[in-house]
Amino acid sequence: MGRVRYHFKDQNQREQAAMLDAVRLFMSIPPSKDGGDGGRDVSRHFELAPPHALRCGIDVARFPRIAEDGVVTNTGPHLVSTLRDRLGDRVVVFVGLMGAGKTAIGRKVAQALQLPFVDSDHEIETVSRMTVPELFERYGEPEFRALEQRVIERLLREGPRVVSTGGGAFMNAQTREAIAEHGISIWLKADLDLLMERVAKKQNRPLLQNADPRAIMAKLMADRYPVYALADVTVETRDAKRELIMDEAIQALGDHLERFATRDETRTA
Repeated sequence: MGRVRYHFKDQNQREQAAMLDAVRLFMSIPPSKDGGDGGRDVSRHFELAPPHALRCGIDVARFPRIAEDGVVTNTGPHLVSTLRDRLGDRVVVFVGLMGAGKTAIGRKVAQALQLPFVDSDHEIETVSRMTVPELFERYGEPEFRALEQRVIERLLREGPRVVSTGGGAFMNAQTREAIAEHGISIWLKADLDLLMERVAKKQNRPLLQNADPRAIMAKLMADRYPVYALADVTVETRDAKRELIMDEAIQALGDHLERFATRDETRTA
């Protein structure tokens, strides 16, 4: 490959070649007749995504993008434009348990799709001028959930954006109906160990103020996961770079929108 040098953690040669082709396309490096790099000295290290995410690099029609940390993602201008058109006025709503990464991934997705981002818990704290733990302590969970419902319904009416919700929001049937009417829900599904590792870093989780928070979290998973499964899209989250989870969320969103677009086209044909 001349002076073009790449390092991959995965040693599968076909996967390397496919990824290198995508990188070459993105960087517009014209290959020379002798197989070199066209005279450009390009040296960069990339961390390869899991094998199933390699489509992000080889689907050249969607213009793969190289993130600052070297992760090849699939959020180029063509894909963004297509998703925005198909999304219309709907809101992308992230649901899931505390610690799943709804805010972190939601913010990344919003940036990639060039949409506003709102964390519903932060919005609740802004309008109430109280923190979520303070609201729980002073008014109890039922009153907090009623306020949460009103705030989320308002956010859904304010046009296309990405919203991350609190862990209990999607459990409210009226909130689910509002999300179904005005948005597309994405469940970030995580296992117990990952959730506990993440929530242990914060002490502002009212529902985990208990002698055995792991047991509480397990109970929440048992109660809530069947309801979260009603979401339009499910994305398995894990201990990986946020850009990779973001990309998988965008791919899943795109697949969902494409299925509905194809169905609508078939109906009108």
